[in-house]
Amino acid sequence: MSEDAEFKAVRARVYGKVQRVWYRGWVQTKAQRLGLYGWVRNREDGTVEVLICGRPHVVDRMLALCMRGPELAKVERIETEPAKGIAAKRFEVKPTV
Repeated sequence: MSEDAEFKAVRARVYGKVQRVWYRGWVQTKAQRLGLYGWVRNREDGTVEVLICGRPHVVDRMLALCMRGPELAKVERIETEPAKGIAAKRFEVKPTV
């Protein structure tokens, strides 16, 4: 993981009812407000994948928010792994894979 006192990057896989509930748009809005960068995308298996990059405590806050999700989501679990944090200096919604 690219992590030090100033930077952390995490790839997360979100399971549950997280598609067709505005989860990607919600993640993008929250991440932008928190000053994070990375991306979010649906996966064909019904999960949502997220790359979150930024200050460690802010990345951790975003992961906690992702566990709640938007009102209509029902998040069952989130699996995370370290990431290299290769992303543009913005937060975007990517196409489904």
